[in-house]
Order: sequence, then structure tokens, then C-alpha cells
Amino acid sequence: MPIYEYRCPDGHTFEVFQRMSDPPSERCEVCGKSPVEKVLYPVSVHFKGSGFYSTDYGRGSGKKRDASKDGGGESGSSDKKSDSGEKKPAPAAD
Repeated sequence: MPIYEYRCPDGHTFEVFQRMSDPPSERCEVCGKSPVEKVLYPVSVHFKGSGFYSTDYGRGSGKKRDASKDGGGESGSSDKKSDSGEKKPAPAAD
């Protein structure tokens, strides 16, 4: 059974634990005034899967690019070879 939240004209809010088939509350449980209105809260919606815009969510190819930047790819290992074995001549000073 869900819990519904209601608000009275004076601003009191109260919760009622009731079935979906039960009639809505008519009076405030704090002060007894009526009419009360049901308080609704927005829910978040996430659209996932195929059929949506390609800009909404990234594709799996981004993970491969990140791994090569971290040194996990072949380009990272070739940079290490050139740095360790070669010495570059110093530039001539004027």
C-alpha cells in the first residue's frame, strides 16, 4: 500500500497510508479543514537503449580511447622505448 501526502489550505502537510482503491482524504488530519489536495512529486526518467539520439549517451568506443591515453595501448609503450634509449644533442648556444 502506498503512502500519500496531502496539503490543507493552511499549509499543513500529512501522510496517509491507504490503498489505491480507497477514496482520497477530504479533511486535514491536523486542523480538520477541507478541501485538501494530494501532493505529487516528479519522478526521474532515464531513456536508455537503442532508438534514442546518439548524443544522449556515449558509446562504448569512448572507453577504448581512455585506455590508450592512460598508457594501456600500444602508443604508450612506443613512447617509453624512445625516451629510454636515445640521447638528443644539445642545441648550439649563440
